[in-house]
Amino acid sequence: MSQVLHITSRDNPVLQRLRKLSQDGGAYRKLGSVWLEGDHLARACLQRGHAVSLAVVTETAYAESGLRGLADAAPKVLVVPDALFKTLSGLESPAQIGFEVPHAEGQVLTPGLDSVVLDRLQDAGNVGTILRNAAAMGFRQILALKGTAALWSPKVLRAGMGAHFGLRLIEGLAPSDLDTLGVPLVATSSHAGQQLHQLQLPSPCAWVMGHEGQGVQPELMQRCALTVGIPQPGGEESLNVGSAAAICLYESARQRLSK
Repeated sequence: MSQVLHITSRDNPVLQRLRKLSQDGGAYRKLGSVWLEGDHLARACLQRGHAVSLAVVTETAYAESGLRGLADAAPKVLVVPDALFKTLSGLESPAQIGFEVPHAEGQVLTPGLDSVVLDRLQDAGNVGTILRNAAAMGFRQILALKGTAALWSPKVLRAGMGAHFGLRLIEGLAPSDLDTLGVPLVATSSHAGQQLHQLQLPSPCAWVMGHEGQGVQPELMQRCALTVGIPQPGGEESLNVGSAAAICLYESARQRLSK
């Protein structure tokens, strides 16, 4: 049975903490928890068996059986006026429910897994999209180098659409940390002589996705066993990194399934 509390004060200390989590993309690292806004992320969290600390739900939503049942999956439920929930939201159209979930630092790189390496990607939408693509294509480990957007920030969470809960996410790595991964690193390059569709890709492998403007840093590129080009018959200079990742991960998955 959930503990249900009705909160009306904007200055409630729990709401102040959640407000910080929703507004500061890296606050989860200090506070040890993550704010999930919206029923889609909340359901994805529960479906993957992720621990939940707290639910916050609007008075309107708590009166509806569907969202009330979702909120009651948490051990503690805060029911707040609709206007007060909006102060927690980072969305133009705020949701009506959110979860606070614990965030455990200290996951370590697991050798031998199909992985995606994020090299200083700045755009949260790109990062979340790549996480979603990785989960869909069977790449279960994300290795983010220092300088990459915070993986558990609200914007990345929204773009990931629940993919976080099916992935191993390790942040703050240096290129040298990848030496223990034990699978070939593969990067895309417009200068590569070999095209993606012409190659038998290694499996398992780790696809390296570089900074939106600068690409893969030289120290990391030197560690790549293979560089490939993505055919662009339309003649564009380059692809968005999220689109490039989708193409590469799909080709790896396609080849793996065809064996």
